[in-house]
Amino acid sequence: MGQTSLESIGLFGYGFVDSRYLEEGEDEYRFRFQQVPMDGYRHLRDDEIASLEAQGNRCARWDDVWVRDPFDVSLVRRCTFYGLVRLGPFEKAMVTFHDFALETGVVDSRIISSDILENAAVHGCGHVSHYIIGRRCIVYDVDELQTTDHSKFGVGIVKEGEDESVRVTIDLMNEAGGREVLPFVGMNSADAWLWAKTRGDGVLMDRLRRLTEKTVTPKRGVYGRVGDGSVLKNCEIVKDVDFGPACYAKGCNKLKNLTVDSSDEEPTQLGEGIELVNGIVGRGSRIFYGCKAIRFVTGTHCNLKYGARLIHSFLGDNGTVSCCEVLNNLIFPFHEEHHNNSFLIASLVMGQSNMAAGATIGSNHNSRGNDGELVAGRGFWPALSTTLKHDSRFASYTLISKGDYPCELDVRLPFGLVADNTVKGRREVMPAYWWMYNMYALVRNSWKFGRRDRRIDRPVAIETDFLAPDTALEIVHAITLMELWCGQSAGADRSDEEACRRLGRSLLRQGRKLDFEVLTYSIEHSTTPVRILKPVKSYRAYHDMLVFYAMKIIADYCLKHALKVREVFQSRFDARLEPLVNMGGQLVPRHRLETLIRDIDEGRLDSWDAVHERYRHLADLYDEDRLENAVAVLLFIAARASSTPDDLYDSWRTRCVQLNGWILQEVMKTKQKDYENPFRWITYDSEEERRAVLGDRMTDIPFAVPQYSPVDW
Repeated sequence: MGQTSLESIGLFGYGFVDSRYLEEGEDEYRFRFQQVPMDGYRHLRDDEIASLEAQGNRCARWDDVWVRDPFDVSLVRRCTFYGLVRLGPFEKAMVTFHDFALETGVVDSRIISSDILENAAVHGCGHVSHYIIGRRCIVYDVDELQTTDHSKFGVGIVKEGEDESVRVTIDLMNEAGGREVLPFVGMNSADAWLWAKTRGDGVLMDRLRRLTEKTVTPKRGVYGRVGDGSVLKNCEIVKDVDFGPACYAKGCNKLKNLTVDSSDEEPTQLGEGIELVNGIVGRGSRIFYGCKAIRFVTGTHCNLKYGARLIHSFLGDNGTVSCCEVLNNLIFPFHEEHHNNSFLIASLVMGQSNMAAGATIGSNHNSRGNDGELVAGRGFWPALSTTLKHDSRFASYTLISKGDYPCELDVRLPFGLVADNTVKGRREVMPAYWWMYNMYALVRNSWKFGRRDRRIDRPVAIETDFLAPDTALEIVHAITLMELWCGQSAGADRSDEEACRRLGRSLLRQGRKLDFEVLTYSIEHSTTPVRILKPVKSYRAYHDMLVFYAMKIIADYCLKHALKVREVFQSRFDARLEPLVNMGGQLVPRHRLETLIRDIDEGRLDSWDAVHERYRHLADLYDEDRLENAVAVLLFIAARASSTPDDLYDSWRTRCVQLNGWILQEVMKTKQKDYENPFRWITYDSEEERRAVLGDRMTDIPFAVPQYSPVDW
């Protein structure tokens, strides 16, 4: 009748694991006694049982209530016990957390086959089943705290006897699926990228699945934990959740099938009104104020707040999502999204990004299905009320101005401004916009991301400098594209791309304003050409960026190793421009990535810990890889100028020193624009009022502009 049934009170709390899943010599406590051994526990004495009953406690089998000394029987009041329960030791004391305090012990609660360890405080809990509550924990007014025998704690495995259909997967980057990954504790952005992006390698996909399945046991009967020093209060439904130490959860509506990673050094907080299902919460994260997250992983030190929705997504370390909807995304570290009316759907966003209010990315496909994707390099910044169409791709540090972009875009010009010219009915792109007109933002971003990295364990080495091997390679490609488009627009034979590039290079290098528009059909999927704004100035800016980047990297390397710049430069004339990939925020040369994949395929890296250790090794090689890239960039510039590196070396050195001073001036100038803007004064009645509100923020530069240290050139 219905879905309910009757069960004997004497049997309730026992038989946690069906005998079908137990091997010979095992019982339902096979994992529980590994998690908390029986050492030191004893049966209750008759006088203790009498005292417990006098204090309103009830139990069908007092022989199955075990305690550890010292055990103060007065600290257990008005409780009901079922199954095997272990308590204590309990000493009369208060467990405090900030301004909240509870007396140690168990009061007004219903405990089913659970362990409540040393000096924990469990008060007013209606249903605590198959949990291990750690030392000095506070568990107060939790309606349901339960673990099932098939609990997976958010990890993408199946337990004994389960069908494959119950496996939790996360469909990254594509609403229609096809890039699903299996979540696991400790998963980082590089892991998610490797799994979601390299789909053509079937052997790798199988290996990564096996690595994940090795992280936890497929056997039934693991108990949920509330880690030492954690606090759970005023929560409703908590089911199959593993809490790490020092976790704080208050006022949560529903937490189900999760691992909440936490530690004393990086405590995690879960707050009011949230509902989290099927996911992994990274250490040091904070999720509160009505958020919904389903099939998700957050990296370390992430923030979800104010009703954010995170579904089928990975949010990288130090990321923040507030108010908005984020669906089917792989997001690298340092992502910011703060507005209720922004949507980010089916995208790979490579970090250090910002989604403005009204920005809409997703569910605007060019096919008959919802299978479109968007890829954006780091520093991606769509402005207010921007709508984009799948499938699109954007280079690093692309700024998109307000507008409705009706067609797919492929913007391969880094640091560029994309604009919708509604008067002329076409799109326009200004390459190198950030470098030419907003140096303050570029330098500040590099500074702030490094300063805000709160990770303690750093398996992924996140590159935060705006000029790095990835952006340098994008600039190199952008230069060749601009030469091609300029030559084509000047009337060269389009069938001969090399002739177009030669003509375009000649025209752009002259430095004079062109008497024709540079147009291209390669950026937008339409019959309307896209205009390239300020082509001569931006072409020169790109070269300056490469010179500054390359000479600075070489100089920094030489300063670190006490070497001479010219000698190091000349010793590497065989350097080549090798592709690098942004692997979850860490830049890795293509050949090293291929070696990593091969070692996983062939079983040399047989655990996720081993893979993460390889990431650290790749980070140790980054200085050499970056130096190789920097020298190769200068060789590229020399080849374009039909000259030798030795001939250009002195001019590069001089130009680099000039640019160093120019960057400082540009930072000050772009900040000064805010200070001198008369409209920044109109809401204040006096200078005193303005200073009281703004202080010195109008003029202060909160960071040090990178300067060259003395080096033997």
